Amino acid sequence: MSVSEGLMSKGSKKITVDPMLIGIGLGAAVAAGYLFRAVLADIAYLIRSKEMAQAEVERAKEEIAFNRASSDQDLKTVDMPAWSFEQKMAARIKKQEEENTIQQATIAEMAVPRRKVTVRVPATTANLGPGFDTIGMALDMWSEVTVELSDKFEIINEGDGADAVPTDETNLVVVALKRAYEMAGKEVPALKYTCINRIPYARGLGSSSAAIVGGIIAGLVLSGHKLKMWGAEELLQIAATIEGHPDNVAPAIYGGIQLGIHDGERWRSERVNMPAGLQVVVFIPSTIGKTSDARKALPKDYSIKDCVYNIGRIAWLVNALASNNLDNLKFGVQDKLHQPQRGEKVYPHLMPMISAAEAAGACCCYLSGAGPSVLAITSGQSGDIFAQREKERVDRSVADAMLMAAKQAGMDGEVFITNPILSGAYVAEVEPSFSSGLVTYKGDV
Repeated sequence: MSVSEGLMSKGSKKITVDPMLIGIGLGAAVAAGYLFRAVLADIAYLIRSKEMAQAEVERAKEEIAFNRASSDQDLKTVDMPAWSFEQKMAARIKKQEEENTIQQATIAEMAVPRRKVTVRVPATTANLGPGFDTIGMALDMWSEVTVELSDKFEIINEGDGADAVPTDETNLVVVALKRAYEMAGKEVPALKYTCINRIPYARGLGSSSAAIVGGIIAGLVLSGHKLKMWGAEELLQIAATIEGHPDNVAPAIYGGIQLGIHDGERWRSERVNMPAGLQVVVFIPSTIGKTSDARKALPKDYSIKDCVYNIGRIAWLVNALASNNLDNLKFGVQDKLHQPQRGEKVYPHLMPMISAAEAAGACCCYLSGAGPSVLAITSGQSGDIFAQREKERVDRSVADAMLMAAKQAGMDGEVFITNPILSGAYVAEVEPSFSSGLVTYKGDV
């Protein structure tokens, strides 16, 4: 019996069912199912929204409770979530200051002024293409400054640019050290400065930032003064204020890849992921490049199109680093705000060298800082490179390609191959030592 004939039983009338009505009924049932699921989704969304709103309220309450806490006992009553790391650090410090008398004695001993200190500071490469004045990376190339008590003011410069670096109080090491003594509330004594400059001078590799950071740390150690780091980054505040921007000084202090901004009140920095196995191939011209001259090549106004281009590229760059996607680095270092202008007006070797390095296998290539050095990032390093097969890496072929491009552009120079590093400036030697008894610091400092 067909559907259209309906169902029949004994003594019943024949019932005819229209197929269209069945279709409409089925459609209505399906629609009702979709509607029911939509209602359930809306209910779930409202529940989640309420939970999120409640979480925000609780978070605000916890922050208010922390800010109002006037003692360590008050802090113990505040249940601080994972996001409030700086608050937890502050609570930890308060608790230790209250309970740990041994640490108090150690702090007092560490705060004793020293008579001699040696600080090592890494080179840095800034901008990484589009991150103008905001992002930088520390490199395994170190300058060294030794400062010691003396009977007269004296500066000895050795290494690259020794004849060009000032030997009076305008030297950035001296300027920065004075600021550290000001923070300590002390007068600067007569000091002898010995600066060994292994970072190429005025080549876009952070030689000035190394001098600033080295001077500040030396001044802090000699004066016995300590700075607040968590929640304040006081060392960064001093360095970035002297330098004018954080892109070099932040990685010089902390190492790795650092993002820096000014929030209207103070400088802030955050570490960006550094993928493993990276090398850097740096072309260092024989001639110096002044930042002031490089900035003169820049226009006073930019189009919205070019600004949007750079916003996208810096976001792409940070995401490529965060996700270890090295193939995306070449897009992330592209720029419209300073590299094309400087390549056209100041550095004719720049754009041909970028093309040559990428064609030879580099992940990316860009102008280091304000130039004139050009830096290519390569991958594939695993352990010591001299124990590794050359075919697993491309650093040498990239170096050769960059040198050839430089020669064709009429630019003399050399290539230096090294690595990015995760560590920043550190105290290498000090008198008297911080190490004592059974506690020894790295390098027996």
